[in-house]
Amino acid sequence: MELRHLRYFLAVAKHLSFTAAAESLGVAQPPLSQQIRDLEAEIGTPLFERTTRRVTLTRAGEDLQAQASAILEKAGEAVDRARAIGAGTAGILNVGLTGSMLAGPLGRAIRGYANAYPGVDLRIHEMSPDRQIAMLKSGQTDVSFLRCPPHDADLVSELAWRETVSLVLPKDHRLAAAPVSLTDLRDETFVFLRLTDSLFAKYLWDCCVAAGFVPRITHQTVEAASLTSLVAAGLGVAIIPEFVARLAHADVVYKPIQGPHIRADVYALWTRPRQPLVERFLGLVRADGDPAGRSAARAAQDPSDIRSGGSTSGGSGET
Repeated sequence: MELRHLRYFLAVAKHLSFTAAAESLGVAQPPLSQQIRDLEAEIGTPLFERTTRRVTLTRAGEDLQAQASAILEKAGEAVDRARAIGAGTAGILNVGLTGSMLAGPLGRAIRGYANAYPGVDLRIHEMSPDRQIAMLKSGQTDVSFLRCPPHDADLVSELAWRETVSLVLPKDHRLAAAPVSLTDLRDETFVFLRLTDSLFAKYLWDCCVAAGFVPRITHQTVEAASLTSLVAAGLGVAIIPEFVARLAHADVVYKPIQGPHIRADVYALWTRPRQPLVERFLGLVRADGDPAGRSAARAAQDPSDIRSGGSTSGGSGET
């Protein structure tokens, strides 16, 4: 049985005339009659009672009329949904991130996307940077947002937005009111992003080493936003992405770091081929982030480039 058989059957059931049904379908009457006979033979029971004067539905035909209408409606819905998914306006979009990413353009893009594409079920998955890469490569997420993505031939990345960093100090710290360079922090204790799963944390470590000291770390966290609370508790100073610094805390101060810029640029990562759902979402992220000098898609990143503000492509980092 094909959907065509059901359409022909419903046309005859509606008009109760093979001639009128054939005209409505734009087909000749003999092939239509043959299709109905074939359908009845397949089902094994008559669907119409035919006389020389009229056509009526049998009990089986009446029941099939309701069922066939529902089947064709569902089939139409399935086709429409498949088209919408192909166009990137429906489906499920799984986004991997760390929570502090939402303080920047990504949070606005998510809100805008939900309003623009109500047919898409957008699911947010908060996790550590290394876990994001594993989920992305296994197909459990569709796109992730990371700083300092690593070399990974399986992933493609694109600069989502540019970002620098801020220094977080207790508000009564001796350096709270003075310009601060990285070298001024050589004797401080730090609270840090977790080095074992964040290339961005390793990059910040390297920046400190390049400034002439190895940071003394008292506590490590997965989330950049948690660092502010640790600083407020007096456990050390911290370097955090600038958008996270907008989540103000009354007991700390946020300061720029003088000297060479430390980058905290965010990259979107996905696996090939990029799906329409991902493309539409990234369009909103680009519009909000609008990073100057963004290159198109990249396939490999050299972490050594990040210190000077450049980057090329890849896979894992922090928020």
